[in-house]
Formats: sequence, structure tokens, C-alpha cells
Amino acid sequence: MPSDAIPNEPQIDTEEMLRNITEWVEIESPTKDAVAVNRMADRVVTDCEDLGLAVERIPGEKGWGDLVVARDHDAEDAQPGILVLTHIDTVHPIGTKDGDNQVRREGDKLYGPGSYDMKAGAYMTLYAYRHLKRLGKEPHLPVTFMFMSEEEVGSPFSRKHIEAEAAKAKYVLVAEPARDGGRVVVARKGVADFVMRATGRPAHAGSMHQDGRSAIKEIARQILEIEDMTDYERGVTFNAGMITGGTGINVVPRECEVHIDMRVTTPEDGEEFTQIILNRTSHDPDVEIEVTGGLNRPPYQMNDGVKALFEFAREACAEHDLDLQYTPLTGGGSDGNYSGAMGVPTLDGMGVDGAGAHTLDEYILISSLVPRTKMWIKMFERLE
Repeated sequence: MPSDAIPNEPQIDTEEMLRNITEWVEIESPTKDAVAVNRMADRVVTDCEDLGLAVERIPGEKGWGDLVVARDHDAEDAQPGILVLTHIDTVHPIGTKDGDNQVRREGDKLYGPGSYDMKAGAYMTLYAYRHLKRLGKEPHLPVTFMFMSEEEVGSPFSRKHIEAEAAKAKYVLVAEPARDGGRVVVARKGVADFVMRATGRPAHAGSMHQDGRSAIKEIARQILEIEDMTDYERGVTFNAGMITGGTGINVVPRECEVHIDMRVTTPEDGEEFTQIILNRTSHDPDVEIEVTGGLNRPPYQMNDGVKALFEFAREACAEHDLDLQYTPLTGGGSDGNYSGAMGVPTLDGMGVDGAGAHTLDEYILISSLVPRTKMWIKMFERLE
């Protein structure tokens, strides 16, 4: 393998990276605020055009922000290449950067909403591509970058575009944050969302209690039974995360609604438990229940293609003393679920190291920027 130490070559500039990452983090972009997400898309478009990439901006549907696709090739004539998946939305509301998680540098940590998940990783992909050019080199394969606007809610608008690009790709690299001290991700659980609605019969809770049929009581019984189906050994979990119902403390509640999260390890479990949830019946014959939803991210598992892609990355990283490891399975979903489930070799968790995703203590480790960027540079340069 070629040496990582080449005299007089341009060096990765950590401060340059930090300036740009900080600027990206400063552009707050909560998923459900399309105007804010599109401000971030504006910046991404500018940075991609500065690299000479051909940029396509796809208007968001159903109130979502825009999807940005950038290519270093003619999309019509290109051979199967490298698809880079990133996202520019975050879970944090506007104002977080000046309040509960101010953008700041403390020692080896850069704090800020969306820094770790995943603006630093998203920017890193472009910096690595730029640096490869600075070295006077080109990728062996055509490269396509995708910057999703609503990944944090399952990419309902972007999914069809992701799958269309993945179908043309030879490899998929996902810049989601590293896990467990720098590990990449080779398998993810599938994710399902369900909404269960119960409709009972209202009544005065004092004088006519016996005439009422409680929707909340029905949903409570359903929650207990559904959550009891959790099987950690099998890798199946259920979580009733949000519940609403009732109109007053002195009214037997006519309506109740619960949102249920399901995670599964295999497609077979996904199908089995989806049918179980969708076919739930009411305990009380006078209360009607309706269940909607299903898998929004299919599970993807490590196969020979993923293993070979990981080993390629690991050998490249060893040249600059990064001992790349992988976590065998993670419960969180990403856009890598879509390409992985299609059988396209997908290496996920290739972003920066840090901690605090989706919390008010989110940060990246500055020391991870150079070694992780070198990984991306070598993947762009050597994959063929």
C-alpha cells in the first residue's frame, strides 16, 4: 500500500475545516422549518458550486426543505460510482445555538446543535473531495453527493431519490457520525412508526360513568401488551413515545391516540411484527381502534460486500495510524438503511467522532477531523 507520508504535499487545514463547520452549524436548520433548512441548502449549493460540482436542487414536497444533489460527472453517461449520503437538517429548534448549546470551542470539543449529527460529517465529505483535488488527484469513480432535508424524520420526501441514486451506485458511503469512539456502522435495525387511535363513548365521569367507554383505558391496555412484545435477544423493541387523549378530567374520554416506535433486526421480523401491530383488535367491543403506519426504514445487515468495503477502509486508515473498527449493529436508522437494504455495499458512520446526538450537550472531537478526512480522501481516490 502507498505510504501516507508524502513530502511537500498540501496538508489538511484543521482551522479551515473548523471555520466552515462552525458556519454550517450556525445556520440552524430544524427539520420541520423548511425556510431554515433551505437557508442551509443555499450554503451547501454555494460550497458545491465552488468545487466545480454540477448541482441539482430538487424542491421539497409536502412542506419539506429542498434536496441538494451534486455530481462531479454527467449523470447520463456515468459508470456506477460512489454515492455519498448526508443530511443538513437537525432535531434542534431555532435559537439553540445561542441558548442551550451555544456554538463554542472548548479544548478538543466544538459544541453546537447538529455539529455531531451531522453537519461536521457532511462538510467533511466536501473538504475531502476538495483536498484530493489540491493533491492533483481525481477519484477513480464518479462521485455523487446527496444532502437530505428531512432525514431526522425518515426522509419521506428524499427516499425515492436516494433509492434511485443507490440503484446506480457501486458503493454508498454515509457521513453519519461515528459510534462508540470512532467506529463505523455496518448494519442498522429497521425502523417502523405506527399510530393507534381509539374511539370510545363519552360520558359524565361522575353521574353517568357506567355509560362511558374509555378510549384511554383501551390504549393503556394496548400499550402494555405491545411493549411486552419487546425481545432484546431477538433485537425487537417497541416504544410508546407519544400519547394524547381526553377532553376533561370529568369526562370519560372518547378519543385517544398513541405513537409507537418499533425496531427490528431482520426483514422477516419487520414483516411479522408489522402485521401483528396493524391487526390489533380492541379489548372492549364498544371501543374501536385503528392502526396505521409501517416500516419507514428497512433493516440492513452486514454481507460480503459490506465486509469487503469495511476492510478496504480499514487498510487505508491503518496507513495513517487510525485503527478503524465497526459496531456490529445499531438501533438508530439512517439513509444508509435504504441503500443497504437494496444490497448496495454501504459503509455508514463515516462522519466525525464526538457525542451527544439529539441532546443539548452535542459536540465533535476536533482531533478526529484529520484522520477521518484522510479516510474519505483515500476512499475517493482508491475505490474502483
